[in-house]
Order: sequence, then C-alpha cells, then structure tokens
Amino acid sequence: MGDYVYAGAAKWSAARSEDHGYGLFRLDPDVGEWEALGDRPKGGLPDTVGIHHLAFSQMDPSLLYAGTHAGPYKSQDGGDSWEALSLPTENCVTWSLLPHPSDPNILYAGTEDQGVYRTTDGGKSWDALPVPKPEGYCYIGFPSRTVRMALDPSNPDEIYVGVEVGGLLRSLDGGDSWEDGGGDLFRLSKEEYPDFPDGKGDIVGMMDTHSVTCNPALPGTVFYANRFGLYRSDDKAQTFRNLDVGRFSHITYSRDVQTSRHDPNRLYAAFSFASVSDEGSLWKSDDQGESWQRFDHGVSVDSTMMHIAQSPTNAERVYCGARRGQVFGTEDGGKSWREFRLPDGVEGLYAVAAV
Repeated sequence: MGDYVYAGAAKWSAARSEDHGYGLFRLDPDVGEWEALGDRPKGGLPDTVGIHHLAFSQMDPSLLYAGTHAGPYKSQDGGDSWEALSLPTENCVTWSLLPHPSDPNILYAGTEDQGVYRTTDGGKSWDALPVPKPEGYCYIGFPSRTVRMALDPSNPDEIYVGVEVGGLLRSLDGGDSWEDGGGDLFRLSKEEYPDFPDGKGDIVGMMDTHSVTCNPALPGTVFYANRFGLYRSDDKAQTFRNLDVGRFSHITYSRDVQTSRHDPNRLYAAFSFASVSDEGSLWKSDDQGESWQRFDHGVSVDSTMMHIAQSPTNAERVYCGARRGQVFGTEDGGKSWREFRLPDGVEGLYAVAAV
C-alpha cells in the first residue's frame, strides 16, 4: 500500500452550498489528485455516505476504519473495498472509532445520542455499553455526540470518552462500567467564567468536547480540547487545569489534540476562532503542553482547523484538514508544507488520516 492520505467530509449546515459534496477521498501526495472512494468497483462504501472519523489499526496499517452517518465501516486494503460493521441500533450515526492497540478484535464505536459500543470479535457482534448521561450534558439544538475516544496506552482498559456537548466519561475496566469524568470541569467553568448570569459559569463552552488524548509516557494523564482551549489532568480525569494556550496563540478554539505517535513529549493541537471561522492553524508542544509553537507555516488556512493526521511509521509526516476542504501536509517534520484542496464543492471536512 502506498503512502496515502485520506480525508472524510460529511453534511455540514454552514457549508456555502446546501448541495456541497462530501464522502471519503484518498490522495497520493506524489500525484496530487484526490480519488473518491465511494462506489468503487470493489464496492462496499456508498458514495453518498458522510464521514465523521477515520482510524487506522495500530497493529495493521492496511486496516482502516471509517465512522459514517450509516455506521462504522472497515477496509483491509487501504480503501479499495469496504465492509459494513452493522451496529445493533437504528440510530447508528458514528462519530468516533477507537481500535484496541494490541487486540485486533476489539473496537469501540461512538455514536449520536451519546452511544458507545464495543466489539470483541472484529465487528461481527456489538455490545451497547452502559454509559451514563454526564452531569454536564447540555441541550443545544442537536443530538449529543460521542465525538472522540482515547485510551491510556499504559493501561488499555482505561478509556476516556468525549461527549459533545456533555464533557467527559471514563471507564477503568475496558468499558464494562462507566463514571462521569467531567465534574472538575464544572468547577473550572465557574472559576474561569464567574460572571455568567446563572452563577454556574459557561458550562456549555466548557462541556463542548472536541477531542481527548492520553500520553504513553505519563500514565493517568489526559489532555482535553474544547471551545476554550486545552486542559490537562494528571489523575485520570479527577482534576483538570487550564493549559492557557492563549499565552501563545491569539486563537484558542481547539478542535483536536493528539499525542505524537513518535515522541511522548510532543503534542499537536488544532486552533481556530470558532466552529465556523475564516482562520485556523496547527500547533505543537514539545514539553507535554506547557508551551506551544506554530507548526504549520507558509499556508493560508481559510476555515476552522478540524483534525490532525500522523503517520504511524514516519515521524516527519503530519497532515491536517480544515472545515471547507483544505488539507495541508508536511513530509519533512514541518520545514515545508503543501496544500491539497479537496475536489470542488466538497466541504464539511471532519477527519484526515495518513499512513
């Protein structure tokens, strides 16, 4: 399989056209042209399916999972053919996928209405896990979404689930039982935004979860991204502190945060003005979040930066994607960057992946 980059887009209410394009696309950077992966000759993935998340197996880089509004799919040949992994629910809109790092049969799927499912047989069957409604759940006009999941590499049974808009849930036993992990975010909401009229602080902003990641060198450490910025917990989400990224960036709305696959001291984060904005950027920290530097350069990002993709085998290879269809990448560790805009009319980019 080649050194491909993948980008997934879905329906997006703020797109410039109601008829905007979406779907899954694949790019060979040496060729520079996007290839639509829906309704290919080998089949399996409809060309009208919206893509919310992409995840490669850590054990097998040819195994790619896609979270779509029609449920999860998997490809074992880099996207040439696809198999539906049907969830046992009518509402199977899948927003996140989490492959187990050492057991290829275990996969977690996060859906709308705050669902979390687990398969232990490679997707043949699924169990709905007993996730509670978090204390910070907010009704803001769209169904809640299990928008991102992460596990602690030092203890894969330690799982963190981000709910948009609802904060954080955690399981310490591989998903068998769950508890609210966002209680301390309530405290921070009232502490950092004390002037809100109801006296509760800006709960919606604090619980507007976008991403969560763990660090293999720091057991029990969780990094959390929301509309205000980035937060860090060193005690398995019992307490959090604000990393205050506004000291470094004039835009702090954080859509993604990821620990480097190759350097546990490094984090990547996507910053923008807001969910719908005309500016975005990619940043890095080489001291586990204490200070930040702009990572992308020489490019013009015209919308919210949404997602980051790291190659599992090449530390120099990092890509990122912006809401209105721009994909940017470096093959030399950030020294130079190229832009690969998705085909005309494609907007609502939610996910990128790279091998």
